[in-house]
Amino acid sequence: MAQTVWSEDPGVLLTVGAGFSLAGVDSSSTPGLKGGKFDGETLLEKGRIELGDLQERLWAESRFGGTRAVLLVLQAMDTAGKGGIVRHVVGGVDPQGVTVYGFKKPTKEELSHDFLWRVRDHLPTPGLLGVFDRSHYEDVLVARVRNLVEPDVIEERYAQINEFEKQVVDGGTTIVKVMLHISADEQKARLAARLDDPEKHWKFNPGDLDERAFWTHYQDAYQAAFEKTSTADAPWFVIPADHKWYARVAVQHLLLDALRGLHLTWPVAEYDVAAQKQRLATA
Repeated sequence: MAQTVWSEDPGVLLTVGAGFSLAGVDSSSTPGLKGGKFDGETLLEKGRIELGDLQERLWAESRFGGTRAVLLVLQAMDTAGKGGIVRHVVGGVDPQGVTVYGFKKPTKEELSHDFLWRVRDHLPTPGLLGVFDRSHYEDVLVARVRNLVEPDVIEERYAQINEFEKQVVDGGTTIVKVMLHISADEQKARLAARLDDPEKHWKFNPGDLDERAFWTHYQDAYQAAFEKTSTADAPWFVIPADHKWYARVAVQHLLLDALRGLHLTWPVAEYDVAAQKQRLATA
């Protein structure tokens, strides 16, 4: 049986670069993978062990003074599958090496500070794989669509985000920014599925239907964010997500790429291994 592999590097195919158009992305496509669901799930299972191994190396490095970490930023329209990424991709890693935080509507205290204030407190510390389930980008997405601040403030925030992310990267954290891209029709189908299944009623939020009325505005807001904040330090990746299995294996690939790029090795023992073996033998 032929081995399931990527036909092209999805990291290259999914990167937001010059001239990128969100409207031109087919949300039902599977860039770099010619196979179907079985192939995607095979790759996901194959990568699970390596992802766990690399994260453990990152953690081990931090126990000996290492300062590096990885941050996965997940953005998407409702029902796009962020929770599935956390469960099926990040969930394959030792929980001790992971932090997950979802940014909700700012509290009064958070609103009394600059919009990045609350984000800094939740950045992953050395050795960890951090996940933002929604992030500081809500402040240039929802805030723009809902006119929560003036347009000139939104423009200022793009530059502030770029500077903030550069500081984070310079401090040793690799940032992987992902937008899971689904179609309006796919979202409608997923919302209908939640309403049809009593066990999924808890996942349905009537407010999601209110946000659907702003679909085009959100697409425009994402396009603007991509154009202004996809940088060399922290590029954006847009992943077609109508097929959940593809989105999951694509995100896993991006995380594997990020961790492989750190060239992680196991820390060298600072003690005489042979001497400790001898001690143990006579203990």
